[in-house]
Amino acid sequence: MPRPTAAQLAYGSCTVIFSTLAMLLLSQTSSGLGIAVITLAALALGVLVAMTVPLPKPRTVAAPDGSRVREPVADERVTARREPVAAAVDPVREPTAP
Repeated sequence: MPRPTAAQLAYGSCTVIFSTLAMLLLSQTSSGLGIAVITLAALALGVLVAMTVPLPKPRTVAAPDGSRVREPVADERVTARREPVAAAVDPVREPTAP
């Protein structure tokens, strides 16, 4: 199961907050059951909005021969070969006692 994107989290959270406030203000309910029903409805609406946010589509780039090639998606693992780098050794300079 793919992880939600930042846009999905933002849209879903804003939907939950604003729809809860709007429904509470419009219904003017003060009972615990009414508040619980409104909260659950807002949560369901927020999940629905977050799941319907369009996901980014994989981009295609033109290859040198004119054909279209798909770029790797962020979820695909790309292995890179790392070369060790020799660290420069600098002497530590400490103050001497007078």
